[in-house]
Amino acid sequence: MSKKLESTLLNMVLSLVIISMVMSATLAFVYEKTKGPIETASKQKEINSIKQVMPEFDNDPVTAKTEKDGVVIYKLTNKNKVVGYAVKSYTDKGFGGHAEMMAGFLPDGKIYNIIILQHRETPGLGTKMAEPYFNKQFMGKNPSTFKLRVKKDGGQVDAITAATVSSRAYCDALQRAFDNIKSLADSSSIQK
Repeated sequence: MSKKLESTLLNMVLSLVIISMVMSATLAFVYEKTKGPIETASKQKEINSIKQVMPEFDNDPVTAKTEKDGVVIYKLTNKNKVVGYAVKSYTDKGFGGHAEMMAGFLPDGKIYNIIILQHRETPGLGTKMAEPYFNKQFMGKNPSTFKLRVKKDGGQVDAITAATVSSRAYCDALQRAFDNIKSLADSSSIQK
């Protein structure tokens, strides 16, 4: 007659400990193997976003960045001359809550280009803030003279029809970006 292994509390705890150790080791191995490629992909995504909003630059923007109040500012140069600033900004005032953008500013403070990185706005309405026709009204404008508020609020921005809240949020994020580069940059380089 063969003796069956008795199921005891000690056997169950020992089995769970061994399974947990094997799973922990497996997770640590996978984390170490994927950490580098994930960081590389994240850095490349960041650089691609910057390239979309700025003219040509030759420095590594990720190493020339400053973070202030949740806003990331990338100082961009070409042949050691400042060509502008790419700013990753945000707002929590959108209809869907949090939204992020990347805005490019020339050394004189004018807006070069803007892209929306993430948002949760209403499809077909607030999502139009990512459309080129909406962004076009900001290109070449300097926020020190162009009021970044919708016309309904006394500003100069044409709001998206039926998405005034999203338009206000867009203006909020863009104003936050400009205010941060203005306070960071030499006051003579950002002017009217």
